[in-house]
Amino acid sequence: MSKIIASCAIRGAREIYRQAEEFLEKSIKEKGESCEVKFPDTAFYFPMAYALLGEEVKKLSDAKKVLLRAKTLLHEDPSEKIWLPYLGNTLDSGVSALLCEEIIMALRYLYGQEPQDGCNGFFSDTILRTLGIQLVDGRIPGFAAILGAAKDNKTAVYIVRELQKRSIMTFVGSNVNGRSIIDQLIEEKVEMGWDTYIIPYGRDTLSAIYPLNWAIRGALTFGGHKKGEALKCLKYCQNRVFAFGMVLGELDDIKYATGAGAINMGFPIIADTDIPEIKPSGICTYEHVVKELDYKKIVPRAIEVRGLKIKVTEIDIPVAYSPAFEGERVRREQMYAQFGGKYSDAFEYVKMVALDEIEDGKIEVIGSELEKIAEGGAAPLGIFVEVAGRKMQKDFEPILERQIHSFLNEAMGVFHMGQRDMCWIRISKDARTKGFLLRHFGVILHAKFHGVFSAIVDKVQITIYTKQEDVERLVKEAHVSYKERDARVEKMTDESVDLFWTCTLCQSFAPNHLCIIKPERLGLCGAYNWLDAKASYELNPAGP
Repeated sequence: MSKIIASCAIRGAREIYRQAEEFLEKSIKEKGESCEVKFPDTAFYFPMAYALLGEEVKKLSDAKKVLLRAKTLLHEDPSEKIWLPYLGNTLDSGVSALLCEEIIMALRYLYGQEPQDGCNGFFSDTILRTLGIQLVDGRIPGFAAILGAAKDNKTAVYIVRELQKRSIMTFVGSNVNGRSIIDQLIEEKVEMGWDTYIIPYGRDTLSAIYPLNWAIRGALTFGGHKKGEALKCLKYCQNRVFAFGMVLGELDDIKYATGAGAINMGFPIIADTDIPEIKPSGICTYEHVVKELDYKKIVPRAIEVRGLKIKVTEIDIPVAYSPAFEGERVRREQMYAQFGGKYSDAFEYVKMVALDEIEDGKIEVIGSELEKIAEGGAAPLGIFVEVAGRKMQKDFEPILERQIHSFLNEAMGVFHMGQRDMCWIRISKDARTKGFLLRHFGVILHAKFHGVFSAIVDKVQITIYTKQEDVERLVKEAHVSYKERDARVEKMTDESVDLFWTCTLCQSFAPNHLCIIKPERLGLCGAYNWLDAKASYELNPAGP
């Protein structure tokens, strides 16, 4: 835990408490302790206080009880002279900040100060239930809460569009020196609302409690947890609500305190400024606080840190795509161009790399594109796929590589045979007429690797080579990898591994049969070896 972050968060929590205390005292003095106070359209009173403390806040006197509980969670700044652990104090302060922010926002509703102009304010239970099926079936893979303002309007639009195209629900608000990302998006005429997955919550940092107490209601609504089951509710958020905070621009103590509250819920924070980082995992699934100064990388980095699994449901290619086309042949008279076989050099190579070495979704064609290749001709081709993932292993490279055959074959007008450096690909005239290009191989592979292998794949980058010298150079690297893989499998014995795998795929026609797959013994059908079974378990432990 960074001492700088701890000090800022603890100071910020004390300031938020001070504001809540003053506002509540003023409200009680003017309206009396019996005055009703509530958020609109919710059955959970003050959701954060209800979930974490079990308090049902109906009147100002009830809010006073929550404030007293929040006070007990406040701490002094870390000592300059004597080192004492301050992680717990920082997290306590974060919870206190959330409870106090909730009080402040509810009091604003009492005085008619919320929602702010052009903002949604408090998110109702109805919205949570309406979006429930999309949360459950994965159409909304996660949530982003943006605080602050981007360096300019175009950057603000770029960031929300990158989140939007990944179907990530994005809550926007807060400000930097009075400038909010909400106003940046309004100036650029970006449509905001639930239908577009861009929701403005408020122009100050305190209003960031809205997306957070919306998230905690997920534990109460979908998780079935009861009021006061704080640990269960927080664990539900960590494991089931895939949210993260993104802070644009300079951070102040209030933002640090709110961020500490979010971390309690398992939501990591990513910033575009040079702040201290907290990388060890613990409360969050992976890192807690990270920075990314490159705006082109900030969204992929946030997705990586939170562990989101993005599935590409629509493959953006100009031809039909379906398993129905896998057996399609492209005959010579139908062919526009071909690669590999006995006609030219071609190879396919999947390589595991580190997460920070590649850019997800980057597709490059180095050499001539399809329209520059003579009709009816043959050309060299290298399909180089770099894959990264926290659960990815070298042993999985050949398994992913073998799937290139099926993935490309499912495009109408594409014929694929073989693998490694013995592949043969044809593209039909009809596919070319419709606008099919070699880069669309990359589009297909990026979508399918994410869709089928989401459990182990976090990033996919594809480079396609059509220059003879590039193909000759890279196939040498591929050959080294092919030989290493073959040697690994050949040297494996039953005694060299700790686990054997079972397979029941054949039970549809052999109901009483079960295969035990070992390095020296394939399954009865011969289709799956030990590495295949290992990868299958990583992808789906319960089995297909």
